[in-house]
Amino acid sequence: MRDLSATELQTHLKAHTPLLLDVREQWEWDKCHFDDSTLLPMGQIMANIDTLDKSKETVIICHHGIRSMQVARYFDSIGFENIINLRGGIDAWAQQVDDSMMLY
Repeated sequence: MRDLSATELQTHLKAHTPLLLDVREQWEWDKCHFDDSTLLPMGQIMANIDTLDKSKETVIICHHGIRSMQVARYFDSIGFENIINLRGGIDAWAQQVDDSMMLY
């Protein structure tokens, strides 16, 4: 598992196309999200774990990076091979990379 800052992820995304997995709640996702992200709220992960490809590079996203870190550690513990946590979450992305993204 890797932990990337918003600017590190921005650079990484220029050369890679990982699954962007947003683990926030629907109401949070409705406020702002990455265009190509997939919403899977943290509370629904266990019920949907079999729909995810353990070998696919996956970036876990939440609001401030706390929930995403918990999910990233869990995925790492059950054999996901290429997990990235967005340190600071979508809030850091909005402040450091994309100032058009809504802060909440």
